[in-house]
Amino acid sequence: MNGEPPGGLVAPPGTEPPRRYLPKLRYELIGCGLHGHELLGTDATRLREEDALFAREADGLRWYRCLRCDSWVALSPPAQPGAPHPPRREDVVLPLRGRALRDRYVLRLIALDRVLHFVVLTGLAVALFLFARNRAALNADFTRILNDLQGGLGGPVNNSNHGIVHDLRRLFAVNITNLYLLAAAAAAYAALEGTEAVGLWLGRRWAEYLTFVATVVFVPYEIYELTKSISWLKLLTLAINLLIVIYLLVAKRLFGLRGGGKAERAERAQDNGWAAIERATPGLAARIAPAPKGQGRPQPGPGMADQLSAGLVSEVERESDQP
Repeated sequence: MNGEPPGGLVAPPGTEPPRRYLPKLRYELIGCGLHGHELLGTDATRLREEDALFAREADGLRWYRCLRCDSWVALSPPAQPGAPHPPRREDVVLPLRGRALRDRYVLRLIALDRVLHFVVLTGLAVALFLFARNRAALNADFTRILNDLQGGLGGPVNNSNHGIVHDLRRLFAVNITNLYLLAAAAAAYAALEGTEAVGLWLGRRWAEYLTFVATVVFVPYEIYELTKSISWLKLLTLAINLLIVIYLLVAKRLFGLRGGGKAERAERAQDNGWAAIERATPGLAARIAPAPKGQGRPQPGPGMADQLSAGLVSEVERESDQP
């Protein structure tokens, strides 16, 4: 079966035919593999008809539906119930699903990259501050060690314009004020990367804009560096930054692209909430499928919820009667 199932039913994660050349990651399954299933009402004394969307009872067992990946898990009724019945839908914070869950994982992966930058830049800033503060003593030690090596080897250790000795000589020749400025710049950039990491980890919109600007500013410099010399590290850095820029522009719709933040929020709302779970429920999805063009979308009446719940219960009973 290809595409969306008939009757308005949305296929649960992991039930689509696998792609041969471009596998599709099911982030719901990854989330449940890492954190376990999100089950509701496992400590309830009894189940009501309106709970059939996520919890059903048959043959002495209770079947609980994972609110993230739509898997059904069979458990025994609780020996010591903690509540008379499952909580109301209004009181439940549903886990992320679909594109919203994908964005969380991708943004947190970018946040980890920013954490690495923060650690490296913080270490560099601290080293520069310490070096600038103790440069005179370090310069004396460096000179003494270099002289001892030259005397022991019977000649100059390094007269070329390359190598670590040459780089250290250039470092000691830098003005003390410039050293403090370099340290301050590294510290400021580390603070920027740390701010990006925190904002991305929490899924803040402003952090996406900040990350985009901070990333795209250095892309021309990275390309310029490749014109001087090519290395796998430079190529990998440029590729990662370009992927981040493209993802933020296209998937997160920054700067009004593809409808902007309004379209992005609508896309997230479509994949999350009780309506998304209902669309992935056989039988129920057909009842709430959108009306054809020209006809208004059916509005739920006073007894519609009871009718849908009763229909779900009858479906469960029919399935339990089948061999």
